[in-house]
Amino acid sequence: MKVVVCITGASGVCYAKRLLEVLRDKGVEVSLIVSESGKKVIEHELDVDLDYLIGLSHEYYENSDLFSPLASGSHIFHSVVVIPCSMKTLSAVANGYSSNLICRVCDVAIKEKRKLILMPREMPLSSIHLENMLKLSKLGTIIMPPIPAFYGKPKTVNDMVDFVVGRILDILGIPNDLFKRWGGI
Repeated sequence: MKVVVCITGASGVCYAKRLLEVLRDKGVEVSLIVSESGKKVIEHELDVDLDYLIGLSHEYYENSDLFSPLASGSHIFHSVVVIPCSMKTLSAVANGYSSNLICRVCDVAIKEKRKLILMPREMPLSSIHLENMLKLSKLGTIIMPPIPAFYGKPKTVNDMVDFVVGRILDILGIPNDLFKRWGGI
């Protein structure tokens, strides 16, 4: 399985870091793309640098590299996860505006009917945001805001991050035990 992980300029890069760590531990092949704004958010929010995240992937591409193999539908990958997904990126993907590699990879996933997970990190949501999400959902995109559940009684921020990452792995079909699953009351 090959997963393309894209990091854009929205808060919540802790989710991307943890996803990359878990995918590496599970032996999943990962291609990584980080937007320029994503690089700034990594620098601001994480206690690691971009090189650490690149080290968790099998290959890294600059967002400006539209000649990357990932820009072609003939290149095989299983799925794309944009984590976190800025509203700028979500809007570009919803409207077919592939001006960078992240948006192009999402476009390829949609046209080739591959799994595309967008994790928008914004609130409150405007009608424009919701319309773009609905448009993408109708095309088969999975819109998955990183919202943790509290039935497992998380004790740390890491517990909440693991819940979200575990749910991503569920959608990707990767077995995991990162969080306590609902078992009723």
